[in-house]
Amino acid sequence: MPRKVVSGPDYDDEYDDYDEYDDDDEYDENEYANNHPVKMGKESLKKSSITVPVHWTCSMCTFSNHESMVYCEMCGVFRETFVKSAKDGLLKDAAVAVSSEPRTSAASKIDSAKTPVKTRAADSDSDSARKHASMSYDKANSMRLPSAGSSLGAEKKKKTPVLSDAVPVERIPLLASDGFQPKGNQSGGASSSSQSDSVIQKLSSDIGQLNVDKNNVNVTKPCLPEEYKPEKWMLADPESGALSQLNLAIVGHVDSGKSTLSGRLLHLLGRISKKDMHKNEKESKEKGKGSFAFAWAMDESSEERERGVTMTVAVAYLETKKFRVVLLDSPGHKDFVPNMISGATQADAAILVIDASTGSFEAGMDGEGGKGVGQTKEHAQLVRSFGVEQLVIAVNKMDAVAYAKERFDFIKLQLGSFLRSCNFKDSAITWIPLSAVENQNLISAPSDARLTSWYQGFCLLDAIDSLQLPSRDVSKPLILPICDVIKSQSTGQLAAYGKLETGAIKNGSKVLVLPSGQEATVKTIERDSNSCTIARAGDNVAICLQGIDGNQLIPGGVLCHPGFPVAVANHLELKVLVLDITTPILFGSQVEFHIHHVKEAARVTKIVALLDRTGKPSKSAPRFLKSKQNALIQVTLDGAVCVQEFSKSRALGRAYLRSSGRTIAVGVVNRIIGQDQN
Repeated sequence: MPRKVVSGPDYDDEYDDYDEYDDDDEYDENEYANNHPVKMGKESLKKSSITVPVHWTCSMCTFSNHESMVYCEMCGVFRETFVKSAKDGLLKDAAVAVSSEPRTSAASKIDSAKTPVKTRAADSDSDSARKHASMSYDKANSMRLPSAGSSLGAEKKKKTPVLSDAVPVERIPLLASDGFQPKGNQSGGASSSSQSDSVIQKLSSDIGQLNVDKNNVNVTKPCLPEEYKPEKWMLADPESGALSQLNLAIVGHVDSGKSTLSGRLLHLLGRISKKDMHKNEKESKEKGKGSFAFAWAMDESSEERERGVTMTVAVAYLETKKFRVVLLDSPGHKDFVPNMISGATQADAAILVIDASTGSFEAGMDGEGGKGVGQTKEHAQLVRSFGVEQLVIAVNKMDAVAYAKERFDFIKLQLGSFLRSCNFKDSAITWIPLSAVENQNLISAPSDARLTSWYQGFCLLDAIDSLQLPSRDVSKPLILPICDVIKSQSTGQLAAYGKLETGAIKNGSKVLVLPSGQEATVKTIERDSNSCTIARAGDNVAICLQGIDGNQLIPGGVLCHPGFPVAVANHLELKVLVLDITTPILFGSQVEFHIHHVKEAARVTKIVALLDRTGKPSKSAPRFLKSKQNALIQVTLDGAVCVQEFSKSRALGRAYLRSSGRTIAVGVVNRIIGQDQN
């Protein structure tokens, strides 16, 4: 079965080069001439074609920049040829050349190796400054424009800078002034006029706004969320005939039969071959665990099979009439609840599996010996805190109680009351009596007369099809929390696996990888182990990236839109609901902090206030917190995590506090205070 597997960094470091593309900033000389008449001198200049390289590589961070950029978009470092040429006096020479023919602009001749650079320029008549200009020069140390006293025709007809309104200069205002002054030309001062000196001063003053100090370049600030506008391909309708994806978590108390139920479903729907099923049956009987044959379709590791319990969230796929279902088989043992949180937090809906046998249901509710909270209750509270609103209650092992209606009604009464206290609505809960071992009421109506005599409702598969998909927000910037790092089946490289919470992504998209802060390009996308070109919010995908070391991909990280980065912080303010606890939460309490797919050691640094049912403060600075209280608290984590306020991103704004192997509080991120250095 498909399963998330962490692999070592044995991927291929070879990346495909970017495809060449046309420079959109290249202007049409004929169109320019029609709009801007040119007064030609005695020696007309010859037109020449301009060959524009695709990109240049930053000497500091090796980021590939568009040819028209003067400085690196990633780190802000100026292009070396631009800075060196400016220091060699090229800009002043260009200004002198402009001033030698006032109110005249002409087409020019340059070599194919020459590189265009955008900068500001002043009009030669000094009446008004032009908003845009384009200046061309040769590679470093290979081009010298004629001096002030030289003739354009005599100096091999070097290029005269052409003023153009077609080339906007958008990034220059972002750079602080550093008093940059171009070096003057020492050879042609005899023939320079007062008019050319005036032009030089204006040009120098304008260019002085540029900051060539690499350490003081201001990076463009992140855009505001309201500024984001999705592209058309993001909002496009899904492929014709394609099923909608439903992420379905299978949760419940240990030994309730979750993996057996999942394996049986997959087998009945043809997702497990007869060969694999025969192998599982044979191996399970050899180890004296014949009843685990279907469970082993999900529990593939030797340790899980030896212990007889699920330890990590297994991922499998099946199809119904309505959905392409991603099954998230979660561990039920209390020792592996953190793994359950990490995997099942992606769920759109959940199947809560109940063991109907005598004593087992009670243990799932009240814990061992009836003193505490069982995993049935804890899992129900957690999936509700994940944002799951729809539940299918699969009352399993009904064969152990002879399909007794009384037992089913008792479970429905006891558990239903608790679920309502967790804010589940009765209308969003579907109750299904079944037996996974005897294949009763799974994908078709039951055949056992003891069950059909009193139950005529949905089978499990029909109950899944009755679920409603939550809204998918593709109109917001990309957010993909990394659930795991796996080995791509198509490329063999490391891939980031997770669910797209918002936005959309396609091959070639630029993404920001956090917390490393590096930018990368999407190379391939896999969904259900098959390659695809586009993925949208709600899809579980594996994404291979190029332009970044695979070791920078870590579970708990985030892929996001480069212009809308997610915060990375360790000092947070939370709104929490305290669960059933025996030890109160105090100032300084050590807790285990869980958020999306990461956990960190943390401590409670401040109890700000108790909150009433409306969320308003009712008591400031209480000394401790006890069961069932709502409170506003601050926590400091040992390490920074990728996080957002709940109001901005629900997936990155839900938090869970655990202590001594139990979940003690659930809540949301109210405010990101920042990075605490202590």
